[in-house]
Formats: sequence, structure tokens, C-alpha cells
Amino acid sequence: MSTTESRPPKAPPGSGPSQATRETLEDYTLRFAPRSYRRWSPMVVATTALGGIAYMADFSIGAGIGLAHGTGNALVAITVAAAVIFVTGFPLAYYSARYNIDLDLITRGSGFGYYGSVLTSVIFASFTFIFFALEGSIMAQGLELGLGLPLWLGYLVSTLMVIPLVIYGMKALSKLQVWTTPVWLVLMVGPLVYLVATDPGTVDRFLSYAGTDGEGGVNTASVLLGAGVCLSLIAQIGEQIDYLRFMPPRTEKNRRAWWTAVVMAGPGWVVLGALKQAIGVFLAVYILAEVGQDAAPEPIQQFRGAFDAMMPSWMVVPLAVVLVVISQIKINVTNAYSGSLAWTNSFTRVTRRYPGRMVFVLVNLGFALALMEADMFSFLNSILSFYSNCAIAWVVTVATDIGINKYLLKLSPHAPEFRRGMLYAVNPVGVVAFVAASGLSIAMYYHALGDTLQPYSPVAAVVIAFVLTPLMAVLTKGRYYLRRTDDGIDEPLLDAEGNPAATAYNCHVCHQSYERPDVTACRTHGAYVCSLCLSTDTVGDHVLPAQPASP
Repeated sequence: MSTTESRPPKAPPGSGPSQATRETLEDYTLRFAPRSYRRWSPMVVATTALGGIAYMADFSIGAGIGLAHGTGNALVAITVAAAVIFVTGFPLAYYSARYNIDLDLITRGSGFGYYGSVLTSVIFASFTFIFFALEGSIMAQGLELGLGLPLWLGYLVSTLMVIPLVIYGMKALSKLQVWTTPVWLVLMVGPLVYLVATDPGTVDRFLSYAGTDGEGGVNTASVLLGAGVCLSLIAQIGEQIDYLRFMPPRTEKNRRAWWTAVVMAGPGWVVLGALKQAIGVFLAVYILAEVGQDAAPEPIQQFRGAFDAMMPSWMVVPLAVVLVVISQIKINVTNAYSGSLAWTNSFTRVTRRYPGRMVFVLVNLGFALALMEADMFSFLNSILSFYSNCAIAWVVTVATDIGINKYLLKLSPHAPEFRRGMLYAVNPVGVVAFVAASGLSIAMYYHALGDTLQPYSPVAAVVIAFVLTPLMAVLTKGRYYLRRTDDGIDEPLLDAEGNPAATAYNCHVCHQSYERPDVTACRTHGAYVCSLCLSTDTVGDHVLPAQPASP
């Protein structure tokens, strides 16, 4: 079988690309992102990825932890969580940028198997609508303050306004994030600098605040409870990866820019996130002194109070509303986009049908709107603490599989694999580690193992996932990673520089051209078939058979 030019072949009369094919080619939903599409520079990809970090939930999270446990405990908790998120996010970001696949495709070949990773896709989809609801609630608070809209209507407006933006995928999102980031930075940093410069006493009050549950000192239980809330953001790396998969190939010429972009936009997002959480504590303590407890956790009130100290009163509310609206649009287009990918991925694998990404944009937004109308903002920390146990177990499991099982033990295949037929349906390495880590940590969080251990639930999730992932790989001898080692194509997956090969092959099912990592040989037709057509093959005509086990 020979390769073709990158131009797709002419389809037979009356045929043509299906809706699934056309839509997934807009920004390579569910697919490997080919070199021919990845025309952005490393810094444009990084800026686009970091644009989503404009969310204001960090201010609420920091405020909640600081008000409950005091500034000292809050700052240590934020630092501990940021360290864990950075360390676990690095291998995921590198793997995505190097091999141009999203977190679900990474998870499939990193310990979970083709169907096993459906579990984690649902976890990630839940992350996106939980945080969409949180950010939408903050925006609705701003609209209520600035325009007098009732909260229920603000929730609806904040949900519907992202739909036109998210339809167009990466091309539209990159422009939105690049152009709005400078305005957002000025509005966020300006008030903080002004308050510190004009009233140094605010720093003293901030550092000495003991919290409603604290005694002024740092203690382990308070730190871990606070870190558990912050660690709910560990799944944010999945949204960063939805952009990092569009990184250009790494070469000697762009090596420095490539690595800078991967670190900044990958695990580096948490540096900005941690700073925002610390600012949230600072502003909450400031607002507590100026207004009162009830308003302190709300970002719109935090920035209203900060702006009020530095500018005429007629400018305060409009600027605070502008900051909140820009922030919420920047993050919620990402939440809606990433959530739709996760839901579509799961549905397509389980049912072998592709319903269209827009269906799941609406599904995700529906879940988010229901949470907003249920006033999730009032019990935010409880939701995030519960969710963080599942998110930690997943991310640590995949990061450990990449860092230890692939690169150290070499029991997990080094090259990425995500195609149906090449992977086992379920790999016990990741599934067992994830289920055990999340299950036990959730039990601890709900006091099933006693009150003393309850604050340690996030630590348990990290340790269990980190230990069980390589242990399961050793016990199974890595035999459940690959169903096949040969995809029927002679050309290697990677080129001489270790980048995914760019040679194009024609899929005989959808009559489109795809690069080497996105195709396999077809079982029955002596041709090539793309990964999506494999996923939607309801009878298995195209799926290669399992290879006999080595003696």
C-alpha cells in the first residue's frame, strides 16, 4: 500500500464527507491534531491557553480558604496544592505538545485502555460544567450589581452568550484570548498595586488575619483542608492541553520557544492561579474590614471595593462589571469547548455514533445552568473538596504512568496510542489505581475512616494513585497496554526528530486524507482507515484483530 499526497482524494459520486468528518476536521475533535493544521507559533498557542486562566473562581477559592482558616494556613495550602499541580501537570503537558493529542487520547494509552478512559472523560466533563457554573454565577453577580438583572436571568445570559463563540473552535478562541488578555491583566493587577502602595496597613491586616476557624497559627489539618479545595483545579491541565495539542513540531530552531510555551501554558498556569488565590485572600480580608463577611467571597464585591478606593464612584461599578464579564467569557468559552469534546469522546466510543459536538455543547451548558439555578455558589467549597478527590486520582495516575511506567520502568509503551483495535478495552493498571485512589479518598473525606483522617483525603488520593500505578504495571507486566504492536503500516509513527510523521494517507471510508498517527490498516479492505471511522465502526469490519501473545 502506498501513501498519497496531502490532498484528499475525490469522493465517489453522491458521497462526500459525513457530518462527523466535516465537524471533526474543523479543529480535529477526538483526533490527533495534524502538522498541516498546526500553523500557530509556540507563543500564540501559549497565550491562547493562558487566556482561559482569567477565571475568577480563584479569588473565591482563596477567599473561602482564607476566611475559614486564616491567611497563614491559606497561603501554605495554596503553595502545597500548586506544587502538586505543577509536578503532575508537567508530564501531561509535555506529552500533549510533543504528540499533539488531548488528555483523553493520552489517558487511553497511559493505563486506562480504549473504553476504560470513558470514566475519566466523564470526570473531566464534570469539571468543565462545575467550573462553568461557578464562573457563570460570578458573572451573574456582576450583572446583578451593574445592570440590575435578577440572578436567574443573569445565569441564563452568562450561559447563552458563549454559544456563538465556542462554535468555531480553536481559530475563534485564539483571537478572543489574545486580544482580551492585556485588558484583563490591567484591571486585575491595578487595584492590588494601588491598595498596597497607598495603604500599607492592608498588608499587615492581611498577614495577621486568623480566620473564623483558626487561631492565627499554621496547622496541618487546616492546610490540608484548604489544599483539598485548591486541588480541585488539578483537572485544569485538561483544558490547557486542549490548546497545547496544537503546538508546532519541536525542532532545534524553535526548541527554546517550544519548551518555554509548554511550561508556561502547561503546568505554569498554576503559578498565576496560585497568585490569584492569594490575591483573593487579600481582597477578602480587605472587604471584610470595609463591608462585612457576606460580601467578602464574591469577586465582584472584592473588585468593587478595590476600585472604590482608587477612582471616582461613577467608574467603580462599570469597571468591576467589565472585569468580571471579560474574565467569565474568556474562561467559559474554554469550559464549554473542552466539555463538549469530553462528552463527545465518551459518547462516540460507547455508542459508536458521532452525534455532533454542538449537541454536547448544549448538554454541558444545560448541566451548568442547572447547577447555577440551584445556587451552587453558596456551597462551593463542599463541591470542590468532593470533586478534587476524583480529579487528583485521575491526573496523578496518568502523570505517574507517563513519568514512571513509560520513561523509568518502560512497561508502558513510549509512543502514544489511542486508536481502537490497538488498545485493550480496559487496562487494569490505570483503572484499578484510579478507582482505589478516588474511592478511598472520598471515603476519608466523608469521615468513613474517622474524623482524624478526614483532612488527609487529598493526600491519600495522591499517594494511592502514585503507588498503585507502577505497582499494577509490574504485577501485570505491562501486558494490557497494547492489543497490537503493529498497525499494518510500514512507516514509523514518529519521524527522525521524534515528532509525529506528517505523511498523509487516504481513509477509504470517509475519503479524507489524514496524517500517519491517525490511521491504521483496515482489517478487510486492504486500505487505510482513520481513527474516527474506526470508532464509529458498529460491526468491526475495519478493526484489526488482536495479535497473538508473545511466547
